[in-house]
Amino acid sequence: MNKKDIRWKQRFQNFENAFMRLKEAVEMTELNELERNGLIQRFEFTLDLSWKVLKDFLEEKKFSFKPSPKDTLRLAQQSNYINFAQELMDGLSIRNELSHDYSGEKFNRSEKILRKETFVALEKLYNFFINEMNNDSSS
Repeated sequence: MNKKDIRWKQRFQNFENAFMRLKEAVEMTELNELERNGLIQRFEFTLDLSWKVLKDFLEEKKFSFKPSPKDTLRLAQQSNYINFAQELMDGLSIRNELSHDYSGEKFNRSEKILRKETFVALEKLYNFFINEMNNDSSS
């Protein structure tokens, strides 16, 4: 298989685009309602892509597992690829809460965790994949 045909690398491109858009939104302060909705949407896209690219990465490494978000994150941590699975799982819980938050109250309670913990974990995952890409290209 050609290096450029590896599934996790293909999906990583989508994750990278989503992550950069999320980063742009996270760097904004004092959000109005429309901007807050945009931050939530970018957060959801990026978080969903994060575990999916990790799933593809683990499958490429020949792991066999139930491809659910939490199982994927747990396996990646147990296999010593990452050490921030809990922060991403907390982010999944926030995502699920926010998808049913029509008043904005849950976002106000979750915003600090989203910015200070989940985003930081997503950034660590992004950097992990950048390093993996660089390691592959140097071998």
